Amino acid sequence: MLNPSEVKTVLETALLANQSPLSIADLRRMFDEEIGPDTLRRLLDELRDDWRQRGVELVNLATGWRFQTRPSFQKYLERLNPEKPPRYSRAVLETLAIVAYRQPVSRGDIEDIRGVTVSPNIIRTLEQRGWIDVVGHREVPGRPALYATTNEFLNDLGLRSLQELPPLEEIAKTLEFNAAPIAEQATAETPAGEPAEYASAAPSEEA
Repeated sequence: MLNPSEVKTVLETALLANQSPLSIADLRRMFDEEIGPDTLRRLLDELRDDWRQRGVELVNLATGWRFQTRPSFQKYLERLNPEKPPRYSRAVLETLAIVAYRQPVSRGDIEDIRGVTVSPNIIRTLEQRGWIDVVGHREVPGRPALYATTNEFLNDLGLRSLQELPPLEEIAKTLEFNAAPIAEQATAETPAGEPAEYASAAPSEEA
């Protein structure tokens, strides 16, 4: 039977070998003997402390644990791979912010908040990026699709849950748009027909 130090080494090896986050259930499958989730979480916390002074950190995300580069070192790594990441238009980022803070929302909701027609290409871009997905349909004529953010979105932001989203004002400042309409809608009564589990997960303006 492995001792705690050996288990921690196995965890470290597995996490370094995988780019995608690994859940507690994933990690437990590596061991023949029964290792409880609380024990694994304790060892993962120890492992995170072991790497605290290094350029790579162990983080707990929406779908599990992953090693990733600390943001302060990213500028050096970009010199090895100068290819620029995709840049998204203000319309795409505004739409993403509306979905994140008001979810679940339909295209009509987004258009009401932004005051302009939402191009299908904007929704398609966010779906292809894996940041939003259809989570249901509103029970009104036409049954419009309802969109919410995904775990991939949380992982890419380094978050575990929607409650960790920064205040809406910070997003608005970054994207240079008026947050008032989104904040107003985010605190409004949830429209009939929306899945309650998504509506209750959406953080308020003060989240």
